[in-house]
Amino acid sequence: MIRKLLRKVFAPRAAKPALPGEPARISAAQHGIRREQVSRAAIKVCSTLQDGGHQAYIVGGAIRDLLIGQQPKDHDVATSATPEEVRALFRRSRIIGRRFKIVHVPSGAETIEVSTFRANQSTETDRHGRVLADNTYGTQAEDAIRRDFTVNALYYDPATEIIIDYHHGVADLRQKTLRMIGEPRARYREDPVRMLRAVRLAAKLGLVIDPAARAPIRDMATLLENVPSARLFDEMLKLLMSGNAVRCIGQLREEGLHHGLLPMLDVILDQPVGERFIWLALENTDERVRADKPVSPSFLFAALLWPEVTRKWKERQDAGEPPYPALFGAMDDTLGTQATRLAITRRIAGDIKDLWALQPRFDKRTGKMPFRLIEHPRFRAGWDFLHLRAAAGGIAQELPDWWDRFAHVGHDEREALLHATPKSETPRRGRRRRRSSSSGNNGSGSGDQGASSTPHAAS
Repeated sequence: MIRKLLRKVFAPRAAKPALPGEPARISAAQHGIRREQVSRAAIKVCSTLQDGGHQAYIVGGAIRDLLIGQQPKDHDVATSATPEEVRALFRRSRIIGRRFKIVHVPSGAETIEVSTFRANQSTETDRHGRVLADNTYGTQAEDAIRRDFTVNALYYDPATEIIIDYHHGVADLRQKTLRMIGEPRARYREDPVRMLRAVRLAAKLGLVIDPAARAPIRDMATLLENVPSARLFDEMLKLLMSGNAVRCIGQLREEGLHHGLLPMLDVILDQPVGERFIWLALENTDERVRADKPVSPSFLFAALLWPEVTRKWKERQDAGEPPYPALFGAMDDTLGTQATRLAITRRIAGDIKDLWALQPRFDKRTGKMPFRLIEHPRFRAGWDFLHLRAAAGGIAQELPDWWDRFAHVGHDEREALLHATPKSETPRRGRRRRRSSSSGNNGSGSGDQGASSTPHAAS
């Protein structure tokens, strides 16, 4: 009943009621988006395509975000022009993708992603129904059917400032509902990542997943095992960097989607201390995203996987390995397991290892080591990680506080701090380090690698 009323409200006043299959055309006076809110680069791309005799619209997430008062991070364009025709109109553009061919059009600091209207017909699929290739082109109406959610099937014409809405997406936004276009099970089989996207969009936009779209998710979660790891990593990165990671991870667990996405994330989230450490990392990331501060995927993934590293680190030391080889072995084991599900890039994996390897070095507060450590290019990130461990209760807050003071005082004050360091922290040399199982090096992980019954085990 409410939906019918909203559709009447947002239908064009001067037009006849939309016929079946006929889209609603919503004027600027009704939808409220001002042209100056829209990316100039996207407007220019649309104008060039339209001048070339093609249809062109700003589509999807940018329009959805503007309708709810959020600033879009990027703008996509949908057009009747083929990728080759788009490429011919923009000198610096390039065609990318195999599964879905799209064109990247650079314009100043922005890159506009231009896609051609997709046809609503059979495509190449695997035995599970996942679409492997979709480069058959069609009309705008067909393209709207191929989109995932109604709130993403909105087309904005910057020339007329009209929104073309085929599936009542504007009404669904007003109703705070995330609704799938088409039969949900079939759409999830076409692209299982849509299940993750549903969780991310619901959390980001404050929407409730429509019961019809939510019901199959738990049963179909295993389809994510067939998704290429690189694509899964991209979607998880969007989810974790959305500014709503806490809500997203919580809802992933509710929907049964967290199993296997990160190594033993379901087990970690069931452990009180590990869960506290992870939630603090997620909250810290959300706060930075919302404040428009830079965020590091490396830092967040390092935090999410740290409880697993500390568990493996302890196991290796219990088996007789020296502390440092045990740590590096645990790091390799954890990232190796991770690689089976998420294709973390080599650069990000390297940054993660740097953060982990720095942690035991913070325990050495005598001699020349502190001076060398504060000159390390990753010192600040390592200190932030150390501070997070302390906030979670894995180590004493005194340790990150000491390093903060040491990094910001003069030479004389640093010498005083070094002389005040407990004698037990003096690093041992040569063979004596190997003989003592309770040496300072072993202690470097004591707050993290202790028995799982202690509050330090996962931090």
